[in-house]
Amino acid sequence: MRKLFQADLINLGEQLIQITTLVHAAMEKAYTAFENIDLQLAEEVIAADVQIDRLQVELDEKAIELLALQGPVASDLRMIVGALRMSTSLERMGDLARHIAQLTRLRYPDRVAPDVLHPVFEKMSKLSTQISARLITLLETRELHLVAEIHALNEQLNDLHASVFTIVAAEDWQQSAATSVDSSLVSRFFERFGDHGVSVANKVDYLVTGAWDSREH
Repeated sequence: MRKLFQADLINLGEQLIQITTLVHAAMEKAYTAFENIDLQLAEEVIAADVQIDRLQVELDEKAIELLALQGPVASDLRMIVGALRMSTSLERMGDLARHIAQLTRLRYPDRVAPDVLHPVFEKMSKLSTQISARLITLLETRELHLVAEIHALNEQLNDLHASVFTIVAAEDWQQSAATSVDSSLVSRFFERFGDHGVSVANKVDYLVTGAWDSREH
């Protein structure tokens, strides 16, 4: 029974990696659709989010089953509860990529945001996918130096998010109210994607060290 339980714990970890990989791909595709006004790709991102949601439900159901039936000891309990909480953050990251794709679909054939913001959003997209790529490696290897790297990337993302509001609030901003709202939303989606990435990274750190990070969002 113990061997089966340990196999189940390993499987939870593998499921987290699978979900994170899908989330990473979703954000890459969502930004490509956003930048290129690619309606078909946007639709693919929206449709693919169903798989992320399904995998999260499957992981959560298995984790709850293990909690109910196995009576895990402290270290195993941390793993199971951590997996439950990480899966929630990862599902939200998938939702945020979907939101960007949905805005692309909503405004098609027009761009969601004006040209002046696209260099900023390109940087935000790269930082977001760097965070999710490092999350995949962190979950695979438990190399904790990646936690600090994810925090640093997220700080850059936060700075860019703040810069978008500075641009939108400037006196020379001549865009419509709808464009202002859409631009602010896209920036917010990237910023929250990074925050959830930090949350997952902090939980991996906790699983490895047993010490909780006060920077948890």
